[in-house]
Amino acid sequence: MISPDDFLNLCGKIALQIEDALASVIGTEFGAEELCMGADNTPTERLDKIAEDIVLEEFRKNRVCKYVLSEEAGMVDVGGDSGIAYLDPVDGSFNAGVGIPFYALSVGLSDGTQMVAGYVRNLALHETFTAVRGKGAFLDGKPITPSKKDSFETCALSVYARSPEMKRLLDLGYSSRRSRKFGASALELCYVACGRIEGFLDLRGTLRITDAAAAILVLEEAGGIVTLPDGAPCDFPDDVRCGRCLLGANKPMHAALSALMRSL
Repeated sequence: MISPDDFLNLCGKIALQIEDALASVIGTEFGAEELCMGADNTPTERLDKIAEDIVLEEFRKNRVCKYVLSEEAGMVDVGGDSGIAYLDPVDGSFNAGVGIPFYALSVGLSDGTQMVAGYVRNLALHETFTAVRGKGAFLDGKPITPSKKDSFETCALSVYARSPEMKRLLDLGYSSRRSRKFGASALELCYVACGRIEGFLDLRGTLRITDAAAAILVLEEAGGIVTLPDGAPCDFPDDVRCGRCLLGANKPMHAALSALMRSL
């Protein structure tokens, strides 16, 4: 397995390749065309396949790790000696398909026991979030931390919930000053990490390790907290067919949101 720093440098080069390759298909019916069902049992769009092929080719060439787990291809042996990378080639592929500039390359690297590096790049706005375990989190090379806002009256939250879950939240008195849903979970967790929003809550049970691995490390290294919604530890299986609920937030809002969730 290559070093975390080499991993991040390589991801940066790959991201530029992907941006070039996708430039002509973003916001087009051709790019958004569904080619097949991915390993995660959701449709693989053409733009997903283009990005994934680039990542897998470069990871094989550079022997980055032993395996890549991707939403589209599933578990792929890329020839390294150890480690596993978790890949979402285009997080927010719907946004990319219709031309909304909020979609990302998300890649996390694990040594087999824990995440050691995370890379999330907004492929439209060209912002890059990175983290190496024990070394903090960064946006375009500058250190980031979550905000210190500590009340529902002042915070902005991203909440994904189906009607029954949302009704129960509202019945318990849930509210926030601002609610936002951007459509790309990796970037939204990174937005918590840099203080643009205070929390991300997904109650659908559909979030996969490939969606979240890189961004979880970014948020934790920035100083935020990521757990199941009730505050219990979150353990993702190496299976893109299995989803989880997730709460990622700054420290005060994590305490408030997890307490609320425990009363559901």
